[in-house]
This record gives sequence, structure tokens and C-alpha cells, in this order.
Amino acid sequence: MTDASAAGPDTTSQAGSTAPTNASPALPLSAGYVRYALWMLLIIYILNFLDRSIVGILAEDIRRDLVLDDWQIGIMTGLAFAFFYTILGIPIARLADRGDRVTIISISLAVWSGFTALCGLAQNFTQMLLGRIGVGVGEAGCTPAAHSLISDYVPADRRARAIAFYGLGVPAGSLLGAVLGGVIADLWGWRTAFLVAGLPGVALALVAWYTLKEPRRQLGFPAKPATGEGGFFPTLLILLKSRAYVFVTLAAASAAFVSYGQGAFTPAFFQRIHGMSAGEVGVWLGISSGVGGLIGTWLGGYFADKYGAKNPAAFLYVPAIGMAIASVTFTPGYLSASWQSALLLIWIPGVLNSLWYGPAFATVQKVVPPNQRAMAVAITLFVVNLVGLGIGPLFAGILSDTLRNLMFDGSALGIADFATACGKTAATASEAACITARQEGLRWSLIIACHLGLMSAALFWLGGRALLPAKVTQS
Repeated sequence: MTDASAAGPDTTSQAGSTAPTNASPALPLSAGYVRYALWMLLIIYILNFLDRSIVGILAEDIRRDLVLDDWQIGIMTGLAFAFFYTILGIPIARLADRGDRVTIISISLAVWSGFTALCGLAQNFTQMLLGRIGVGVGEAGCTPAAHSLISDYVPADRRARAIAFYGLGVPAGSLLGAVLGGVIADLWGWRTAFLVAGLPGVALALVAWYTLKEPRRQLGFPAKPATGEGGFFPTLLILLKSRAYVFVTLAAASAAFVSYGQGAFTPAFFQRIHGMSAGEVGVWLGISSGVGGLIGTWLGGYFADKYGAKNPAAFLYVPAIGMAIASVTFTPGYLSASWQSALLLIWIPGVLNSLWYGPAFATVQKVVPPNQRAMAVAITLFVVNLVGLGIGPLFAGILSDTLRNLMFDGSALGIADFATACGKTAATASEAACITARQEGLRWSLIIACHLGLMSAALFWLGGRALLPAKVTQS
């Protein structure tokens, strides 16, 4: 992916001036090792998203077993994870900017994998919530440190593709989480699925610890900044001076809001409305959305590097166009009468919805010096995941419950509201009306949420326009 002479830290400048840096001379790394390191980081990120997203395919089984509402599923899949993930990402990123990133990634992998396995032992909502919090705590240390390492391994003119390659872990991990989680749940139950998903990461943590190279070990760790350079507030001040950064962060948060809301409840959509089992949804939806995400994520990085070299605005115009088209083309899929056509119609906008990862995070890397990259990523992830992962599934769940209550037709039963007629387990007399309300509430919740992607498209477009005067330059 790169050559030995090109690998290593670079100096980034902003608004025509050189950004401060304490970067050391580049550490020579062979092209073969760089490829190995990028593949290792990709595999770690695949496990990251497998363990993060597997709860989506298991949610309907968990809801029935633990007797939960959709808003509780929304908290379990999103807010409980995202709050601790985003908050702890800041201090861990501070360590990553000054310390051993490989050690941070390895320990994080072991922690989140262990808590994923523990989720399989949960006996109630509180225990499941604590398990998901543990997963969020562990995963907080992965991506900021990984992005910082990648930026040392790969030169600036190939960074969007390299970060997009790492970002393939999102669709690949989601695919494996859906397929393996669904199949294992059908065969042995959702508890076994958590155990199988979590345990391999503990072993991989040891492999990463011993085989990934931390350039700072050979070049010397960065000296402690005398002025606080590299901390949260100095980095935040640099980021806020870039209009492109502000727009791209808000755009990515909006995109994540839509995608995480969809990801949490689309499996339940196929189960409730099309009568599919967790295993069937896992295989068909997992492969479909996973392959679509792989294609979209890679193409986003490829086109951003290709066209962004000539026209800086194209760096963010690519995801802007993709989000705009995707937001209005999901609806036919959610209205489709058959699961086969629904799957196909959801796949096409799903590809376009995945274009943003590489361009967005490569833009973040442009506006700060090398010794502030992990902190910059952590700040970005704080916003993106608190809004997207934290609120997206919760919003979709609350909207689903609200629409379910409004759409409930209990006139034939002489009962006006859903809660009285259905509770958490519908009585035989009202079962059909309760099922219909749950189906239609979820369907229209997803349709409404998808259209919020238009806001993300507009923000990416504004971010592209902010790059036109060449606010940043690559070294």
C-alpha cells in the first residue's frame, strides 16, 4: 500500500502556515510490513465492529427473552455503549498521542472482547446494560490510536485510501456479526453467539501486542510538551479554526445518526414484517449490507484520493452526493411486500451511504500536526458517536414505540391504547392488532430516520466548499 521510503510521520500545515510538530524522522518500514500492519489493524477493527454490532441481529431474541421495549433496545445498542466510548476516548487518545499506541490497542481489544463474552451471561436488562458499557469502555482505545499509527505508516497522498481500508472493518465486522450472530442464535441461542464473538479477540490481542511496530519505540517517545500542546483544548482550538473540519464532523455525526439507527432495527424489521428468523436475516442482510458497505467504503476513499488531488472540494463532494441519493431511495425497500425485493432495494442506497468514512477521517488528519492526530480523531469520534451511536438507535426506538402507539387500532376490542391492550406480551384477543402496530411503527420509524440523511449531505457539501481555498495543504 506504500513503499518503505514513504512510510512515517509527516508535517501538516494549515491556512498556509506550518503546524507545530515534534515528529521524529521517518522510520523505514518495508512495503510488506506496512501491508501486514494495515491488515492486522483491519482485522482488529473487524472484531471491534463485530462485537459492537452483533447485538443488532440478536436484539429481537433478547427483547423477547428479557421482555424489553424498543426504547430499551435503543439504549442497549446505542447510548449505553456510546456514552462511555466517547467520554473515555478523550483521555485514552491523550495517552495515544504521547505513548505506546500498540499497547493501548492490544489492551483495548482484550477488554472489549471479554465484556462481549460476558453479555452472553446477562439475566436481565441491567446486566446486559453493564456488559455493553464494558464493551464501550474497551473499544474507546482502538480507533484514535489506530488512525494515528496509520498516519505514521502511510504518506499523506494515500492516506484517505489507507484509512478507508481500515474503515472496511465497519461493514466487514457488521457482516460477520449479522451472519455469525444470526446463525449461532438459531442453532444454540443468543447467549452462545456473544461468547463465540468475544473470545477470539482475547487471543488476537496477544498477537497484536507482539507483532505490531510502534515507531516511537525506535525513534523515542515524544517529549512532554512544555505548553500543553497535544492536549484536548489545544487540539480542539486548532480543529475549530477549520470550517472544513466543523462541517465534516457535523456531517459524519448526521450520517452515523442515520446508519446506527438503521443498523439497530433493520434486522428486527425483517423479522417482524417478513417473518424471517435471526439466522435468515443474519445471512441475507449481513452479506448484502456487508458487501455493500465494503464497496462503498473503499470507493469513498479511492474517489476522494483520485479527484481530491485536483479539486480539494471533491474530497467531500463524493460523500455529499452519495448521502443525498441514499436518503431518498431507502423508502421503496422498507415498503416492499417481499423480503427479497426489500433486500435489493435497501442494498443500493446502502452502498452510497458508506462513501463518507475515508474522506471524513482523512480530512481530520489534514488539519492537525502528527502529535495531535489521535486526540483529533477522539474529538471527532466523541461527536460522531455520541450523536450517531448514542442517540440514533434511541431515537429510532422511541419513534418506533411512539408510532406503534399511534397506529394501534383497538376499536374492534373496545380498547383505545396499545399499552392496555398489549403490554409487553399481547393477549390472544388483541395479538393481531398488537403485531400490526409493532410492524408499522418500526417500518415508518426507519423511513423517517433515513430522510435525515439529507442534512448530512448538505453538511458534507458545505465542507467541500470550505476546502476550495485550500485551507490545508498536504506535506
